[in-house]
Amino acid sequence: MFRIGHCKPRSWGSFWAILTLVGLATRAAQRADVGGEAAGTSINHSQMLLQRLQDLLRQGNASDVVLRVQAAGTDEVRVFHAHRLLLGLHSELFREMLSNQTEVMLQESRDCASVFDKFVRYLYCGELTLLLAQAIPLHKLATKYRVASLQRGVADYMRAHLAAGAGPAVGWYHYAVSTGDEALRESCLQFLAWNLSAVAGSSEWSAVSPELLAQLLQRSDLVLQDELELFQALEAWLGRARPVPAVAERALRSIRYPMIPPAQLFQLQARSAALARHGPAVADLLLQAYQFHAASPLHYAKFFDVNGSAFLPRNYLAPAWGAPWVINNPARDDRSTSFQTQLGPSGHDAGRRVTWNVLFSPRWLPVSLRPVYADAAGTALPAARPEDGRPRLVVTPASSGGDAAGVSFQKTVLVGARHQGRLLVRHAYSFHQSSEEAGDFLAHADLQRRNSEYLVENALHLHLIVKPVYHTLIRTPK
Repeated sequence: MFRIGHCKPRSWGSFWAILTLVGLATRAAQRADVGGEAAGTSINHSQMLLQRLQDLLRQGNASDVVLRVQAAGTDEVRVFHAHRLLLGLHSELFREMLSNQTEVMLQESRDCASVFDKFVRYLYCGELTLLLAQAIPLHKLATKYRVASLQRGVADYMRAHLAAGAGPAVGWYHYAVSTGDEALRESCLQFLAWNLSAVAGSSEWSAVSPELLAQLLQRSDLVLQDELELFQALEAWLGRARPVPAVAERALRSIRYPMIPPAQLFQLQARSAALARHGPAVADLLLQAYQFHAASPLHYAKFFDVNGSAFLPRNYLAPAWGAPWVINNPARDDRSTSFQTQLGPSGHDAGRRVTWNVLFSPRWLPVSLRPVYADAAGTALPAARPEDGRPRLVVTPASSGGDAAGVSFQKTVLVGARHQGRLLVRHAYSFHQSSEEAGDFLAHADLQRRNSEYLVENALHLHLIVKPVYHTLIRTPK
């Protein structure tokens, strides 16, 4: 038994007590015109009001309703002496439920019952502190009792902690699906896509549902070492989940086999338990991959459509597709680097490289903001301040030649953040061959601030990726 307050419930007494508090709030917000000042002087006693509301909840003074909260499957009952007016201010359901009752029994799941005191405190004070494990039960309570502001607050908390790599993304994804919270679902999917390597190596991977797995396998923005790593993660999931054959075969057909070198494909066919069991379901895809690697991309594209997702690389971290770049003290000055990538994933292009030059500027100014030092009359004008600029990243090929015929390039820049010793992807920016830079690159970053969410120990951790995209040159007649 857990009890807050010891006073017997009363009805009209609480009404006048709360009216007194409301009167206090009104007086606290009044403005006094002192000495003819143009603007009034604010008198703010909101913290005192908040303290009195906390005391009212803790002591149960002038309460007019009793909430008995029983955890499902137990005899544990928590008792709250409350005030129907304050409960009803936030919750339409409480307002209806308590209109003609002074005592109600509420049945809650164990996790919701354990945080019900925090939920009630929010109804009184409009604030609470919570831990990661308390997010879902608090969101459930806010949803059940129609407390929209708390629903939004907890959802924002979950999305913020996902971005920082602190939240259980798989569990929160399944919860978001069950409640229809599309924004939270999309945030979870984005985090999982950008950090699939970390998730696949964690205990969360076994909790992935077939529906979530299918969602992830369709995406081209997955960040992982290479396509072989994705196949191995899928095989581990199949071994634990043991889904029906139709689910397993759909998942295996989502692997982009042309992105796996022929030598690794041979090893998979010889050693993979999943392919031994479901090989016939992907035999056509394996043949397609071998054909793709055997011919030149230009020749292959004359007879087969290469615009499908099977021929589009994901965001691979392997050296063939990009390079990491750590920029220490990035707010200081411009930096440059260069790196090489494989021309394309085809075995025919395995030995061909493209060199890329990269320029980073922490305070680049658009033309509209560049300094103009004199006007028509010769009067000097002030130069733009450094803080008027924004970070800029430009990626260009070192040379342009015939080697890239039939291929365009999509560039992706990953920005890392450290959480519990792991470097996770916090942001991703993509732009195509027609553009040399991402227009919104670090648009909201404050690189001058050492504790910026974009920095790790005052360094900007980037990973530059170039993805070749093949184009069909001649379509074969149907």
